[in-house]
Amino acid sequence: MEDFHRIKRLPPYVFAEVNRLKAAARARGADIIDLGMGNPDMPAPQHIIDKLVETVAKPKTHRYSASKGIPGLRRAQAAYYERRFGVTLDPEREVVATLGSKEGFANMAQAITAPGDVIIVPNPTYPIHEFGFIIAGANMRHVKAGTGEEFLRAVEQAVKHSIPKPLAMILSYPSNPTAMVADLDFYKEAVALAKKLGLFILSDIAYAELYYDGTPPPSVLQVPGAMDITVEFTSLSKTYNMPGWRMGFAVGNERLIGALARVKSYLDYGAFTPIQVAAAAALNGPQDCVDEIRAVYKSRRDCLVESFARAGWDIPPPPATMFAWCPIPASFAHLGSVEFAKLLIERADVAVSPGLGFGEYGEGFVRIALVENEHRIRQAARSIKKFLADKPDTASNVVPIQQKASR
Repeated sequence: MEDFHRIKRLPPYVFAEVNRLKAAARARGADIIDLGMGNPDMPAPQHIIDKLVETVAKPKTHRYSASKGIPGLRRAQAAYYERRFGVTLDPEREVVATLGSKEGFANMAQAITAPGDVIIVPNPTYPIHEFGFIIAGANMRHVKAGTGEEFLRAVEQAVKHSIPKPLAMILSYPSNPTAMVADLDFYKEAVALAKKLGLFILSDIAYAELYYDGTPPPSVLQVPGAMDITVEFTSLSKTYNMPGWRMGFAVGNERLIGALARVKSYLDYGAFTPIQVAAAAALNGPQDCVDEIRAVYKSRRDCLVESFARAGWDIPPPPATMFAWCPIPASFAHLGSVEFAKLLIERADVAVSPGLGFGEYGEGFVRIALVENEHRIRQAARSIKKFLADKPDTASNVVPIQQKASR
């Protein structure tokens, strides 16, 4: 039976085979150290949980909520932008609360995209940046991810050679999966180029509070005039260890935010009100918890880089995010990221995400998430050291997935 139209447009799920192997290994009793999914393992700060419990005890909060977010939450997000970036937002017209940044991206795609529109997307990138627009009927123009002049010139070339002219370009810094960061000078050039080319900018800064070199990543909305063409997406998932709470935001250009709010008004009633109240408490409350969360990830990052190096796998230390973007060891590079990830599960009891799952330019890498404690990270390193020591016949006896498919 033929798939439905939108389902046919979605490519095969690259992570499916790796996830199947992971589940099968666990069913056999294997102790899999899962460094694949970016799913924080630490609890949300206690004062946020306390506010949720306090609020959920009030019966009136169990009624339908506000689709674009309760006023107090939108004011809290505007206050965050003011103190963190020096950006002034109108909570009524320029802020929408979303069910995580992922839902925000997907519904923004529904709000602004006509069938056949072209969107410029960095590659590799977080999958919703692409698939949200594919589901909405758009066509994607991939540009190799970067933070410099080469990336911007590639965007310019993509516009020049695309019919119809692209509608928007996506920026995402600090980046998932690559952890690359952008500075304000880059954003200034990006805004100038987007205005010149007639593009909207959709910016994802979900990892803006997870940085390790002492320099907080900027917002593109700090650039004068960026508000004319830009919407930016943020999330509480990683900043406050609240991934399952599904709380994020879209802020920026009034026209774009209005379109998103209108689409959402037909689709949902917003997050459960106690969650929104607790989210406001997170943004308005003490921020030392954010510093503590950042410090844990930095310590895990350093542990990963050091212990894996001793195991024989050199990993560049990520400057931000909760991920390391790791070149596949040379002895296994011919296998590709999917087969290498499968080998790690089968022979080292370690799960990672294949780079191919984030786009074709992600091939040759795997993404490692810092979602296990340092003891488990060192345990993974010991397993990988033994795995790499067996590399001569391990690597030569495995047939790459592409060759298997052609048989």
